[in-house]
Amino acid sequence: MKRNHHVILALTFQLFLITQWLQAQNGYTDFASLTSKLGNLKNQYPALCSVRSLATTAGGKDIWVITLGKEKKDEKPGIAIFGGVDGRYVLGRELALGFAAKLIKESSGEEISKLLEAVTFYIFPDVSPDASDQFFSRLKYERSCNARPSDDDRDFLTDEDGFEDLNKDGLITQIRISDPSGNYIRSSEDDRIMVKADPAHGDTGQYLVYSEGINNDKDELFNEDGPGGVNFNHNFSFNYEFFGQEAGSYPVSEPETKAVADFLFDRFNIFMVLTFGPQDNLGQPALYEDGDSKSPAIKSITKEDEPLFRYISDKYHEITGVKGAPATAVVKGNFTDWAYYHYGRYSFGTPAWWYPLERGKNPAAEFLKYTGKEKQGEVFVPWQKTEHPDFPGITVEVGGMKPFVMLNPPADSLEKLIGLNYRFIKEVAKMHPEPEFLDVKTETAGQGIYRLSLKLHNKGIFATLPKVAEENLYTRIVKITVEPADGQTILSGQKIQQVKSLDGGESKEFSWLVSGKGKVKITAGAVNTGTTSIITDLK
Repeated sequence: MKRNHHVILALTFQLFLITQWLQAQNGYTDFASLTSKLGNLKNQYPALCSVRSLATTAGGKDIWVITLGKEKKDEKPGIAIFGGVDGRYVLGRELALGFAAKLIKESSGEEISKLLEAVTFYIFPDVSPDASDQFFSRLKYERSCNARPSDDDRDFLTDEDGFEDLNKDGLITQIRISDPSGNYIRSSEDDRIMVKADPAHGDTGQYLVYSEGINNDKDELFNEDGPGGVNFNHNFSFNYEFFGQEAGSYPVSEPETKAVADFLFDRFNIFMVLTFGPQDNLGQPALYEDGDSKSPAIKSITKEDEPLFRYISDKYHEITGVKGAPATAVVKGNFTDWAYYHYGRYSFGTPAWWYPLERGKNPAAEFLKYTGKEKQGEVFVPWQKTEHPDFPGITVEVGGMKPFVMLNPPADSLEKLIGLNYRFIKEVAKMHPEPEFLDVKTETAGQGIYRLSLKLHNKGIFATLPKVAEENLYTRIVKITVEPADGQTILSGQKIQQVKSLDGGESKEFSWLVSGKGKVKITAGAVNTGTTSIITDLK
């Protein structure tokens, strides 16, 4: 009996090692593991960390938010960090979760302890868990939509034309059909890659190319109405595309988008939003564009905000060492733009990982060159013939780039990327707007009257309010308040004054005439900048 007990323990330990090894091989965190890790953080660090679900998606998954900070968390400058705004960018989940774990792990040190006293972090590891889950599914394909049933092709049927795994490899790639009427040819850069034929260059089409699957609804389209839904990153109100693909019935139509927007609007203390996803203004900074002065529409960041965007982009390059960021495609209704233009906060985005891409070159061919011959079996499925019911008697091949590999790095890169982005966020958080008083002076004006003067200075790098937000109702403006003692009267100067914005390093002068001796308290700040106070004795 004792011997059997030892055998069971040995087998259990061996199973544990195997499980750990498999997890290490995969590297990325599935939704169940994410939920478990969040529970562990909450239980181990209850004073610093709280975790709550904001909403449940159509697929039954929670939208988790982690709040990290010390005492009165919602009353000090805050940063919101997002992963999973697009379900294809699974790396974002790892970076957001990894940042939270590292910050808590180092919270006992002087640097992070001091940072958590000054700044609160709101971390959303994955706001598209229905879509991200496809990365961990037995059938892998790139997906951006939630699990809400949708009639994507407007044929009064929902989710009727999804993917089929024709070669049974668990991956959805492409099919190519030999057809002289087709509009695709093999790329001259790498003949495994299919590209559109360009008649202007004398190209003659040789293939039809579709995503791997069958034309289930016989409408001459392939896989155009698969499972889901609505794309979180197309469902926001700024530049929203009505009737757009994956955009939803109307802006902020989904439980997850509404819950996130409500959470943010309720927290006036947030001064910056960072998104790990397809939108990028860190690899390439956002720039001011001089548009039509008669148009009321804002089409770029403001001229006043541009220097800060450039500075933070330079800081990202300096800390992470990244180079050559690819151009970002314009996406209507995306979250990163909404956070700046409609929410009124500094908003930064980055995919955090990319491969070198020479201008004018084919991205897939460049990616295969980047991965090298020894890695290409891990990223590309060689073309192989298959029988296809829609093309009887015609040569059909299955193959192409594996899903997710061009958007997410190998698992062995995660630790380094988490560390670099952690350093960046940590350094940027220290740049939060922070008011202080300088050059405080009191002078006697005679007959019991005193002149009190000072400078209100923003010692942070961030302005107390972005220029774009000056007319936004969901932001807070710095105010300076004078509280005289009993028997004192303010003869000149306002008791309460608003300061629309102070740029980083900027100061503004204030003065008052006060009648009567005693202590005067002056307070300045806002929930998104923190407050500072001084007491001056007039005597």
